[in-house]
Amino acid sequence: MPIENERKFVLDDDGKLEARLAKLPGVTCSLVRQAYLDVPGLRIRSMESGGGRIHLFTYKREVAGQVVEIETEISGADFDRLWSQCRESLRKTRYAWADRQFHWDVDFFKTEEGRTYFAMAEVEMPELDTVPPPLAAQLTGHFLANVPHRDSRFASKRLADHAFAEKLLADIRAKGRIE
Repeated sequence: MPIENERKFVLDDDGKLEARLAKLPGVTCSLVRQAYLDVPGLRIRSMESGGGRIHLFTYKREVAGQVVEIETEISGADFDRLWSQCRESLRKTRYAWADRQFHWDVDFFKTEEGRTYFAMAEVEMPELDTVPPPLAAQLTGHFLANVPHRDSRFASKRLADHAFAEKLLADIRAKGRIE
């Protein structure tokens, strides 16, 4: 089974980080629409990148202390049908790249008008790794805080709520850490 093993970092978006990431070699950019269905652990995602679009159906569940994530491609028609059943939804722009055995994603959560209201990096690690690598060099000047492992406040489903995410970010900035 595919095991998700990731760590997250809250970033301070200066309004220029996206443009800088877009210019780096080996970095891909995707426009993401994501929704959560009424059954725990089920989500759908549309990812547009390089003129193409894919639609994904994902089942994610914690089992015996590990997160099992099963993802499969679905048709655009099935995506649209399921979208009509969503509970929470979000839009984000994702920048991704490989770094040795790690995979980095930087997500910029967006309002309908395109304003970034939260930025977060995730590093996907090999299944048995327990210590994350240092923050990618491209991001060090934007680091705000390490997210405690599996802290549900930083799940995309929770961050889909703009007001919640903006309050969480303001709290981190005010305290200089995550409490």
